[in-house]
Amino acid sequence: MFVSIKTMMMKYLFIIAILFFSLISKAQECSEAKAMAFQKEINSDYANPDKSPLTKKDLKHFTALDFYTIDTDFCVKAKLVRTPDEKPFEMATTTARKPIYVKYGELHFTLKGKKCKLDVFQNVTLAKIDKYKDSLFLPFTDLTSGNGSYGGGRYIDLIIPKGNTMIVDFNTAYNPYCAYNHDYSCPIPPSQNDVLVEIKAGVKEYKK
Repeated sequence: MFVSIKTMMMKYLFIIAILFFSLISKAQECSEAKAMAFQKEINSDYANPDKSPLTKKDLKHFTALDFYTIDTDFCVKAKLVRTPDEKPFEMATTTARKPIYVKYGELHFTLKGKKCKLDVFQNVTLAKIDKYKDSLFLPFTDLTSGNGSYGGGRYIDLIIPKGNTMIVDFNTAYNPYCAYNHDYSCPIPPSQNDVLVEIKAGVKEYKK
């Protein structure tokens, strides 16, 4: 049955919003328990036909996602440098869809001895909704992309902190829905968000 891009994306945004608020509280501290809670929550969501991005065929056989071993060394405290003068832009996706994002700031941190910088974004549409106004989107690739993790990169959901530091836990990195179902339209991590470190944390590449 044909489903319009608009209908599909409204469902996508709704599911992402649910996932964001169900997992975000578990991603703000560095602990094995928080990472385990993330894994349990995302597995529960993916097993739920009302939330899962999996195809109906794959959902029948789904038991759990494959994760890297939890490693709190991949949970870092980053310095947030806000960039309030940025202009909204069309972020590239895996389809012709061009969602509007704005760069909120830069995250500076050290990971495995290497200094890193990642841009973090806000979805302009979601930011207009009061309950989602503090959500931030962190898409990235790393040296495991296509070699252990999904080749198209991964995402982390964050919330705007009150201060100038924030916890980034790569143990909570998850795949775009396109990794499971090509019917979805997924943002492509921008080139500047390529981390030259093997981030062996979070969700691995999905193998049927």
